[in-house]
Amino acid sequence: MGAEVARRVAEKELGNVVLVDILEGIPQGKALDMLQAGPVVGYNAQIKGSNAYSDIKDSSVVIVTAGLARKPGMSRDDLLKKNAEITTSVTENIKKLAPDSIILMVTNPLDTMTYLAWKISGFESKRVLGMAPLLDAARMAAFIAMELKVPATEVKAMVLGTHGDLMVPIVSQTTVSGKPIRSLLPKEKIDQIVERTRNGGAEIVAFLKTGSAYYAPSAAAAHMVESILKDKKETISSSVYVDGKYGLKDLYIGLPAKLGKSGVEEIVEIELTKEEKEALKRSAEAITANNKKCVRS
Repeated sequence: MGAEVARRVAEKELGNVVLVDILEGIPQGKALDMLQAGPVVGYNAQIKGSNAYSDIKDSSVVIVTAGLARKPGMSRDDLLKKNAEITTSVTENIKKLAPDSIILMVTNPLDTMTYLAWKISGFESKRVLGMAPLLDAARMAAFIAMELKVPATEVKAMVLGTHGDLMVPIVSQTTVSGKPIRSLLPKEKIDQIVERTRNGGAEIVAFLKTGSAYYAPSAAAAHMVESILKDKKETISSSVYVDGKYGLKDLYIGLPAKLGKSGVEEIVEIELTKEEKEALKRSAEAITANNKKCVRS
């Protein structure tokens, strides 16, 4: 996942890239391989691999993918304790070496790890955010496109809430070529797609056996970084800190957010159905329960 997002960032020429890993030789080898792809693909980004946190000094954006990946039968929450230890260590180094950076978390369980990174870093909440709702929406859009046999780019899907079993696919905001999905598919089929979206990551883990998804997650992370570094102000569903909006307080959760050069510049409030609001509340309760297991107030 880390290497794939680095490749996408390099290809978009969003800046120079440093890959940091505790495994000696792995980041150096991958960085050199990526660098050598530049003349073919046509990018000029400098790419360096390192085992030293000092090489992230003064970075603009730090993307955190460090942590254990799921194995078949594991939930994202099963990773909580170990990945909390890893996230704490990584964030302490970011705080020391890149104090003006924006942190983009990818490590699972995503919403709690993003909350933990915010607490450990002491950064303004707008400079710490998590990648996941965009990925979940992409999965939902792909499943809809497969079902209707339409271009995936014609599907606009939205998923909010936690990056877990209680994620909230927002059917009321999902369209195909501008048409509401409810006018194109029966409820039973939509419910099947919603359930497959919730289990999208687990489905891939079951196939891979020894790893988890990385092509779609890296695409989502790179897209978010692009909006930030280019100050595009694009509204992208992200795991963001909320303290009142949507009736939610003191947690990171997936919501529509405008991303620009300062990070999360605005949480965008949209109209939700009563059922969607209730599902979002249940999602928030699950995140808060996880937060209490590993984050000191």
